[in-house]
Amino acid sequence: MPPGRGPGPWSNWPCCLWVDLPVIAPGGACWRRTGRRVPIGALPLQGTVTVLTVTPAQRRPSPHRSFKEPDDHRQHARARLQPPDRGHRLGVDTHKDVHVAAVVTLTGGVVAHAAFPTTAAGYQQLIAWARSFGEVRRVGVEGTGSYGAALTRHLQAERLTVLEVNRPNRAVRRRRGKSDAVDAENAARAVLAGEASALPKSADGPVEMLRMFKVTKDSAIKARTQSINQLKALLVSADPALRDRLAGLSVPRLITACAALDPAAAIDLTHAMLYTLKLLAERIRYLTGQINELSQHITTAVEAAAPARLQQPGVGPDSAAVLLIAAGDNPGRLASEASFAALCGVSPLESSSGKSSRRRLNRGGDRQANAALYRITLSRFAGTHALRTTFANWAWSALTDI
Repeated sequence: MPPGRGPGPWSNWPCCLWVDLPVIAPGGACWRRTGRRVPIGALPLQGTVTVLTVTPAQRRPSPHRSFKEPDDHRQHARARLQPPDRGHRLGVDTHKDVHVAAVVTLTGGVVAHAAFPTTAAGYQQLIAWARSFGEVRRVGVEGTGSYGAALTRHLQAERLTVLEVNRPNRAVRRRRGKSDAVDAENAARAVLAGEASALPKSADGPVEMLRMFKVTKDSAIKARTQSINQLKALLVSADPALRDRLAGLSVPRLITACAALDPAAAIDLTHAMLYTLKLLAERIRYLTGQINELSQHITTAVEAAAPARLQQPGVGPDSAAVLLIAAGDNPGRLASEASFAALCGVSPLESSSGKSSRRRLNRGGDRQANAALYRITLSRFAGTHALRTTFANWAWSALTDI
């Protein structure tokens, strides 16, 4: 209890509202100091008051029990005050033949930067060089899914936390210039500032196999479509007799008829046309065989990685493969369904200004995953009458509100 606080109307006032004051004389002059404490607001109305000290606010213990803060609470408070991570930050600007690295301190100062070859020995040299300046725990790497994929796996094997770094915006490039060393420094500073927080895909499991199969299948489909278009374009300028014989056939029958052509030798225009049509038909058949084989591998890989996906309505092997590739072999890097929606570009974005409050479509993200979700949605609408009715009612209400 503060000095001078005895039983009375002020006995329950908080300690933060008590001030040390000299005794106030009726005329307003301070004639002596007694150390007596008076509550703020209970001061005499005459004369002037000079506040000497204010008691800081403290938690008052209950009169029925003694209050003592647990030790674990104090330890957690001290842990929050300490920096969560120590050591330098490493940034790497990746290229096909050379990686440029830069080491940055916790205060943002550049320690050094150097270039290393994109080999296993070069990766070891990069890590040893970075650790020669002190402890390194976090590394920012540009292009973790392309030129920096092998380096990312090597750094993760060394128990380093690798974060994916996007290239700096145009304003920063105009202000600071563009070079490999500057890009490496920006990558390290992005990790230091917390701007780079995305974990890269591990690319070490069945989803990486799916990605390889899907890339090869997509290129085969593109080449087959191009060959079919070339075959049809050549028929436009072919001999009328040959064109009339092949007109009206479907694509499979047209390919079969062109593959059965037997040019003796490409010695004139007619035989050259037959020879070219036969080669294109054989190419289309070969690419079709590759596509079918890759489709079987994709189905097997999806069943091994996520068999429940194929049991859902509207989800086929190709759509499931695209969604799994978007998530990666370590889907735990996605914090929630909302983060996956943003990754696929299906989350609406705020587009409000002033009195206008609205949202717009998200045109970013993985567009292949966005297209896969669109196909799944259309398949479900086509197969369920209740969904079609709900969508029609919603569309009609939206049109009537405009």
